[in-house]
Amino acid sequence: MKIFISWSGDLSHKIALLLKDWTQDVIQTIEPYVSTEDIDKGARWFTDISVQLEDTDFGIICLTPENLNAPWILFEAGALSKSIDRSKVCPFLSELAPSDIVGPLAQFQACTPTKDDMFRLLRTMNQALGERALEEAKLLKAFEGGRP
Repeated sequence: MKIFISWSGDLSHKIALLLKDWTQDVIQTIEPYVSTEDIDKGARWFTDISVQLEDTDFGIICLTPENLNAPWILFEAGALSKSIDRSKVCPFLSELAPSDIVGPLAQFQACTPTKDDMFRLLRTMNQALGERALEEAKLLKAFEGGRP
């Protein structure tokens, strides 16, 4: 399953890169996409991003106070939410509270960088895998870093 990780600005980009590595370490069957890492040199970036947005039903939007209303963030969130019944768009909040989110992004359940919310985000991704999903106990073990 593809996961599109949207970012805008330095802090947001750093968070996107961390989420890309971490989510794939916990659930190896997902394919996280971050534009700076996954677009081949020489490729047309807009075409590549458009194809990814079209083919992806799960997105994480890395939000910070600096990019809360960034045009690309809003564009990518809108493109990711194309299918009301199967798309998932999760604003990942850094230095923000859920009450800081207004406008179109406020319709999505946000995630804060707390242990509970991070596990809930992973559980949602895992459930979206359907038959390929990890058992809950295995997911929790992977989330906890292999500790029982």
